[in-house]
Amino acid sequence: MSNLLRQMFDKARIENRAALIGYLPAGFPNQGDSIKIIKNMVAGGVDAIEVGFPYSDPVMDGPVIQAASEQAIKNGAGVKQVFELLQATAQLDVPAMVMSYWSPIEKYGCANFAQMVSKMGGSGVITPDLTLEESSDWRQESQKNSIDNIYVVAPSTTDERLKKVCENCSGFVYAASLMGVTGARDAVSGNAKSLVERIRKITTTPVAVGLGVSNKGQAKEVAQYADGVIVGSAFIKIIQEHGSGRKGLKQIKQLANALSEGVRDAR
Repeated sequence: MSNLLRQMFDKARIENRAALIGYLPAGFPNQGDSIKIIKNMVAGGVDAIEVGFPYSDPVMDGPVIQAASEQAIKNGAGVKQVFELLQATAQLDVPAMVMSYWSPIEKYGCANFAQMVSKMGGSGVITPDLTLEESSDWRQESQKNSIDNIYVVAPSTTDERLKKVCENCSGFVYAASLMGVTGARDAVSGNAKSLVERIRKITTTPVAVGLGVSNKGQAKEVAQYADGVIVGSAFIKIIQEHGSGRKGLKQIKQLANALSEGVRDAR
């Protein structure tokens, strides 16, 4: 596990809480404002950041993240912006990761991508659509460059497969709380807790839950059983509704504060 991620989960464990992880696509709403948004997320209590690689065919993403990705792509966001934002985030002294579909990584070159993540101070890469069977090269390059390769598992993953995936996953296991796409929801799926329990039986690697957490109450609920709580759409929605000026940034920080209180009040 990358040092920063390990330190983050250790610190959260000592404080008897879950870690709070935020997500933002690079170049949303534009590259200059994306770092301001991340700074406010971190100032509000977010422990780690996932920098999204905007992609034209985001099969796992709900309408909020899809719209944000489309806007970022229109603004010319690509691999250069992803690495720029990753570096700027890492300089805030928090674990910074890239979340990317496999196609852009493959296009850039698996070895080159891993090297660049490491060079920019990144802690790891989350690959939601990369299957275990097709990832031996990527795992090799990740290890070579001392970055974590983080897989996504879902409630539908069989026990046998879960064991294999967890054995090859480092940093943390990304547990998708439900079948379906990302997005803020009124309630977090009950499947999340049983999935975390299943993962705990087979690995000591931390488990972070994503898909659907959007407010303090939900963060608190998930933090009762997970090591990490991942929030993306709720942050993006604020910018879509209020812009990335002073008002939007203030609300980003307030949401981060509320979520941070939620993970701290859980246990």
